[in-house]
Amino acid sequence: MIELDLQNVAPVLQAGGVIAYPTEAVWGLGCDPSNESAVMKLLALKQRPVEKGMILVAADPAQLEGWVRLDALADDRRQAVLDSWPGANTWIVPAGERAPRWITGEHTGIAVRVSAHPLVQALCRAWGGPLVSTSANLAGEPPARSRAQLDPALLALLDGLLDGTTGGLAQPTRIRIAATGQVLRD
Repeated sequence: MIELDLQNVAPVLQAGGVIAYPTEAVWGLGCDPSNESAVMKLLALKQRPVEKGMILVAADPAQLEGWVRLDALADDRRQAVLDSWPGANTWIVPAGERAPRWITGEHTGIAVRVSAHPLVQALCRAWGGPLVSTSANLAGEPPARSRAQLDPALLALLDGLLDGTTGGLAQPTRIRIAATGQVLRD
C-alpha cells in the first residue's frame, strides 16, 4: 500500500485503484465510480454485495452532474438538498444516465453527498469528480474512526492511503430520501 498525497492520487484512481481516506466520521474506501472493475474490487475487499448500492461523495454539486437527476425533484425538495451541502448529509436522489448498476445496485436512486470535509473536497477536486465512499471495514465489522483502527489485512489489499483525520462526527452521515425527506439512517 502506497502513501498518497493529492498530487499522486489521480493516477492511482485512473488505474482502477482502491484507496483509504478519512471522511466526516470514519475512514472510507474509495475508487472511480465509473470503473466497474475498481468498484467490484472494492466490493470484494469489503465483502459487500453489489445489490446494496454505493455512496458517492463530491466536492460540489457540479461534480454530480449526470450521476443524479436533481431536476427530477420538486423545487422545494431540490432546494432542501442543495441547502444542506456542503455538509454531512447524504441523500438518495434519482439516478442519472452516468450511474451504472454497480453503483445503484438494485435501486433506482443513488446515495450522494457533497462533503464539507476539507480533505475529501480536495481529494475530489484532485481527482476531478465524485468518488465511491464506503466505510473502510469488512461488512459487519465496526468502521475505523482513526488510521490506527484500520484493519492491517484490509490495508495490505489497498492501492493507496491518503492520510489525515476524520471530521470528528460521532456517527456516519445521515441518509435521507431526497423526494420526501424520510430518514433512512440517522
